[in-house]
Amino acid sequence: MDKSGQLRMTVYSSLMAALTAAGAYIAIPIGPVPVVLQNMFVLLTGILLGRRWGLASIAVYLLAGACGLPVFAGGLGGIGRFVGPTGGYLIGYLPAVFVVGLISDHTRANVVWDIAAMACGVVVIYAFGVSWLKVLMDLTWFNAVVVGMNPVFLIADALKVIGAAAIAGAIRPVIHRYGVVEIS
Repeated sequence: MDKSGQLRMTVYSSLMAALTAAGAYIAIPIGPVPVVLQNMFVLLTGILLGRRWGLASIAVYLLAGACGLPVFAGGLGGIGRFVGPTGGYLIGYLPAVFVVGLISDHTRANVVWDIAAMACGVVVIYAFGVSWLKVLMDLTWFNAVVVGMNPVFLIADALKVIGAAAIAGAIRPVIHRYGVVEIS
């Protein structure tokens, strides 16, 4: 990739990190873990930017939050968010965006593969989030799943995946039109 392509991908990565932060402000508080829109932007980042640039984007987002910028749910920031109830979900964003990007990088760009990739990403986020809740709150696995994967979360995440797939279908051609063909 030439320098202009790298610059363009850096801009896209920055934009996706900013959108992920904006998505954190759209939160519905239910229990210790709110329903947030930032998950959708994490998944969309993997689909649109691939594993390498997607990982860079979400790492910048998490680093900004760790440094204290108010980019996490509820307009909060700081390293303490990583040891609270949402910490597992936040950490899970890194492997999730990598998995989504990996699948996206190696499959044809269509809605079926996009949804499959993002469903895998959601599973990764839940695996990290529920595991962290189990440890942090000293819960049984059953109770951790009940708290961390209640039906409201599952329905919301299904809607986010469908929305992200529609957005990806509309945005991906624009990204490719401007000369960024190799996104991984």
